[in-house]
Amino acid sequence: MKFLLLLVVVWVAVWAWRSGRLANAQPKQKTKPPSQPQDMVSCTLCGVHFPQADAVPGRNGPYCCTEHQQRAES
Repeated sequence: MKFLLLLVVVWVAVWAWRSGRLANAQPKQKTKPPSQPQDMVSCTLCGVHFPQADAVPGRNGPYCCTEHQQRAES
């Protein structure tokens, strides 16, 4: 019985040592800094809000896609 108890204690110690070693061996992932807020605009045709960088410019204002620009300006 003592041998079984000693075997379990050794097994737990080896498992704990390996778990700690493997956790330290994995490269730490660097988190990206949060992106800066972007100006939001709304589509002149449908009213959907989206980043200004994605806007399709038109005569009547910004559009969310070229299809809406063509439909509104035709």
